[in-house]
Amino acid sequence: MTPAARLAAAIEVFEALETERRPAGDALKAWGVAHRFAGSGDRAGIAGLVYDALRRRASSAFLMGAETPRAILIGMLKRERGLDTDAIARLADGSTYGPAALTDGERKALDAAAMTGAPAYVAGDYPEWLDPHFAKVFGEDRAEEGAALASRAPVDLRVNMLTADRERVAAMLSDLKPEPTRWSPWGLRVHLAADAKSPAIHAEPAFLKGLVEVQDEGSQLAALLSGAQPGEQVVDLCAGAGGKTLALAALMQNKGQVFATDDDKRRLAPIHDRLARSGARNVQVRTPKSIHDEIDDLKGRMDMALIDAPCTGTGSWRRNPDAKWRMRPGALEQRVKEQAEILDRAVSLIKPSGRIVYITCSVLDEENGAQVRGFVARHPDFAVAPPAEVIAALGDRAGAFGKAARLSADGILMTPRTTDTDGFFVTMLRRAG
Repeated sequence: MTPAARLAAAIEVFEALETERRPAGDALKAWGVAHRFAGSGDRAGIAGLVYDALRRRASSAFLMGAETPRAILIGMLKRERGLDTDAIARLADGSTYGPAALTDGERKALDAAAMTGAPAYVAGDYPEWLDPHFAKVFGEDRAEEGAALASRAPVDLRVNMLTADRERVAAMLSDLKPEPTRWSPWGLRVHLAADAKSPAIHAEPAFLKGLVEVQDEGSQLAALLSGAQPGEQVVDLCAGAGGKTLALAALMQNKGQVFATDDDKRRLAPIHDRLARSGARNVQVRTPKSIHDEIDDLKGRMDMALIDAPCTGTGSWRRNPDAKWRMRPGALEQRVKEQAEILDRAVSLIKPSGRIVYITCSVLDEENGAQVRGFVARHPDFAVAPPAEVIAALGDRAGAFGKAARLSADGILMTPRTTDTDGFFVTMLRRAG
């Protein structure tokens, strides 16, 4: 397929998103099934265009003065990919299988590239109903924070320190040109061009041998900031596929015990193969047969409960731009309720002087600071550990990280704009001895 044909196909897929109200992944799959002549490179190129258009949907429409799929895709080429008007005209030139040629009005809009007067939620490319929530957290910086959340994320990898070191894995992945991550001592980062296909990490020998896992640097830091120590008794209450469980096992040097569980046993399905591949020997997976019945014997025994809480995922929009436009206020209300329930459930598991480490991949105060304040009000025997003490786990990186992240009395907030990670909130709640 020509570049122009890929653009036309992306516009067609985007139209399906609008008219059929279906997730981007489903629409792209359906297009691929209906157009089997398209090769893997074509499908990847079309997907990249669609996801970039979702990243910059609001600002691209504003720039072009229209909210049609065509306007959004063309505006995105200027906003996200940085193409000038002539380059865009070569893609939209009316050729066979390509989009219709640019109109005079479209050329004028592209030449002006004017975002003057755009509201913060438009410049930041997030839903209008979330603007008060962003303003509460970020104030006048909310457009810049939203724009950073709309950018394409790099591929971050966590080296399994149980079986390898960062230099060895970097050498094994040299064709991908990985670089050490800025904050995490375990991490490698692979930068991607705007139209680049994501590398097949799962086919790499380093991955197959359990030497590396795909994990955003912010997620790596959340595990590191938990302060898990060799020999401790730890429960991961929302273990899911096991990303943070594996990081904890490595941090604890295979000593002590990590109990991994999740309310939805289906989410636990991938953890078994990942554990076998990693060489982690200090993890017990507790698959629930009914709600909570598999961890009753842990009550009062845990040094730490890690809660990677179910949340709106606003901090992970770089990786899932479709999600922000599909999010509704009711989802936030439901997540806040679930988070409070999980926090309260963790209390009975913690021994005196133990701690709860609460994590979300959200930037919203309702799920972060407000959730923490509500918990402490309900459980006055717990107190928030000073963030400056928590980030000491980063060693000589702590000072610079403390200046980059947002530290508050409630915890630590990372964002793409400030720490160049996904959006993560981390707080440590210590129980009095």
